[in-house]
Amino acid sequence: MSALKMLQYEPIFDLLPPPTINGAPLTITLCEPAPDSGVPLMTALARRCSTREFADTPLSNRQLSELLWAADGVNRRTSGGRTAPSAHQFNEIDIYAALPNGVYRYDAGQHLLVLKRPVDARNATGYQDFVALAPLDLVYVVNYSRLLEMPKEQQAAFSGTAAGAIAQNVYLYCASAGLATVVRGWLNQRHLAEVLGLNEDEVPVLAQTVGLPLSQKPV
Repeated sequence: MSALKMLQYEPIFDLLPPPTINGAPLTITLCEPAPDSGVPLMTALARRCSTREFADTPLSNRQLSELLWAADGVNRRTSGGRTAPSAHQFNEIDIYAALPNGVYRYDAGQHLLVLKRPVDARNATGYQDFVALAPLDLVYVVNYSRLLEMPKEQQAAFSGTAAGAIAQNVYLYCASAGLATVVRGWLNQRHLAEVLGLNEDEVPVLAQTVGLPLSQKPV
């Protein structure tokens, strides 16, 4: 989509996504991530890139598990520390996973996905056509109710830094695991918040699409 078309494009959102036909489980239990999987860090950094073409092949439970743990999972059980940094350990970024059968919130402490709404919200996570085709769209949501102890003028900068760190963790996992990804800031925050069922303290700030590269789609 050219810059001119981007400026002129005015999406129309008349209806919220209908409930998925086959329903969605209330929780998705994720397997334990394997700490020794993937390629060395320097190799992952060399392979890190953005991709905008995805196969529609579903991710496996292991891929989903390791992806979310890498993004912002608990890596220090004694302190509750995460794989991504957060000022004063406020952990103000919630990760929502838009899957074909529902929208789920990642519970890092329990390492599982909790159903938020049984709808296919992938198309609402951005304006690019590939967002509805890939098997997974992550949405990073700032929960401002956790930042009440932080000066207001610092909240956007610190939460943006935390979201960026999570997105980079996802990039590195995808590069290590042979997955494709792209982070996206072009989204309709108000509509997306409504689709995800967020409250006024929760604001979506970034989205990130993940899937197999189109060239690896099984035949």
